[in-house]
Amino acid sequence: MKIAPVARALRAQGTFDVSIVHTGQHYDREMSDVFFEQLGIPAPDVHLGAGGGTHGAQTARVLEAFEALLLARRDSAAGVVVVGDVNSTVAAALAAVKLGIPIAHVEAGLRSFDRSMPEEINRVVTDAVADLLLVTEESGRENLRREGVAEERIHLVGNVMIDTLLRELDAARETAMPRRLGVVPRHYAYVTLHRPSNVDDARKLEQLVAVLLDIAERMPVVFPIHPRTRERLGAFGLFDRLAARAIVTEPLPYRESLSLIDAAAAVLTDSGGIQEETSVLGVPCLTLRPNTERPVTIELGTNTLIGGDLSRVVPLVDDIAAGRYKSGRPIPMWDGSAAGRISDVLAAHWSKEPS
Repeated sequence: MKIAPVARALRAQGTFDVSIVHTGQHYDREMSDVFFEQLGIPAPDVHLGAGGGTHGAQTARVLEAFEALLLARRDSAAGVVVVGDVNSTVAAALAAVKLGIPIAHVEAGLRSFDRSMPEEINRVVTDAVADLLLVTEESGRENLRREGVAEERIHLVGNVMIDTLLRELDAARETAMPRRLGVVPRHYAYVTLHRPSNVDDARKLEQLVAVLLDIAERMPVVFPIHPRTRERLGAFGLFDRLAARAIVTEPLPYRESLSLIDAAAAVLTDSGGIQEETSVLGVPCLTLRPNTERPVTIELGTNTLIGGDLSRVVPLVDDIAAGRYKSGRPIPMWDGSAAGRISDVLAAHWSKEPS
């Protein structure tokens, strides 16, 4: 969702030849290939085949494979663009910086200030070695300034996730996923959970399941289950209890997921990207985490941070059902044009021709 608009904008601009490198970190078809098909991204020029494994092993495989690719192309590479905060992001950035190749980080500057989150480590390290820091919201710029990043390296460009959302929203609605699942728009809750802090601890996951079952007494609960979460639910003996009362599905492609988010009464999630999407769509979002790296979704959007007190969730769902929940306001530069601004920044800084 982040690569698609950037690749499209760079190719339309024509300043650079664009190569898409698929690291293989997300190797399940429903979490990888189908996104390329739906979002109109050309097949990757290179597939590194990193696969799964521990954080260290996965990061090492991507770093090794991407370094080999860069060694073959270093004389022609204007720069490397990395997005987000996954292991592939930091691995590709480390490979590039050690070969003296400029790096642009899309979604730079976001901070949860929680070093127990692997994504936070990836963000901090990537920003430390990146040359161009492309920021989605004002908090990102403030964080980078506080960390001593030179002002000329920071560029507030907006949010490429929203570029994709606005481009794909009509097609998403055409999938009619609420009807296909037998739920009524604005009368169901949509749930995603995948973070280790929520799903790896049996007691915490049992508490979350209890909350979802309580919500299911009020409205249908639609829960596309991440492979990691499904495995944990089964291991802790919780899956059957949840599946008996909620509408459980396999992971969904982007458009189908967006269709369900768009039509939900409420979204419960631990995903960063969904906090952004719900804020733009005006859908109430309850974030099942103690922190967020996207504070603008709380300040201006429709997001509420639940923190450690899960007893807050059901009363908030009741408020949502009764129309007492905040509606949110437009977020600056989340307008569908972030990728164009990114391509302009890259052309200005990396082009060997006068810009």
